[in-house]
Amino acid sequence: MKNYTITVNGTVYDVTVEENVSGRAPAPAAPKPAPKPAPAPAKAAPAPEKPAPAPAGTAGSKEVTAQVPGKVFKVPVSVGQAVKRGEAVIVLEAMKMEVDVVAQEDGTIASINVAVGDAVESGDVLATMN
Repeated sequence: MKNYTITVNGTVYDVTVEENVSGRAPAPAAPKPAPKPAPAPAKAAPAPEKPAPAPAGTAGSKEVTAQVPGKVFKVPVSVGQAVKRGEAVIVLEAMKMEVDVVAQEDGTIASINVAVGDAVESGDVLATMN
């Protein structure tokens, strides 16, 4: 016989398993009283939500949006910085790859609406430009 401890949905059960070597069914054993459920593990306090980064200045007229869902990996620009068309404004990590989100035209960064580590969906506004 082998004894196992099994946890199902937070309830702990002690189980005894008999090996059937002779090929016939084992005799039923007297049922054991149901064990007391183990105390639930202490839940950690929920992490405080990250406040959205406050955009510096007013939002610009041109939006820089995510083309793919992912996680913000790097923000290589800052508010007020001039950027050229095709320059990376935000770098996302999607499917273990770095994806540059680039400026569609020359301009100045008016606001950055994300922080490193934020999860974004396709179409989310990451930054604005003037």
